[in-house]
Amino acid sequence: MELNREKVRRRLEEDGWALARHGGRHDIYRHPEKPGVIITLPRHRKLTPLVARSIAKAAGWTERE
Repeated sequence: MELNREKVRRRLEEDGWALARHGGRHDIYRHPEKPGVIITLPRHRKLTPLVARSIAKAAGWTERE
């Protein structure tokens, strides 16, 4: 699981996620084929494992439980 914010951002954009807007301390990403799914990416250099896991699940990079 990747914890580096820039690598996660790059992978999101490569997978078709687009920056919808900048929040106060987060960036909001949406995917055109997944309406209703929003990914909130904090602007920290390193993500916590819990946040990284949540982003991976929402993006479909892991199997959902």
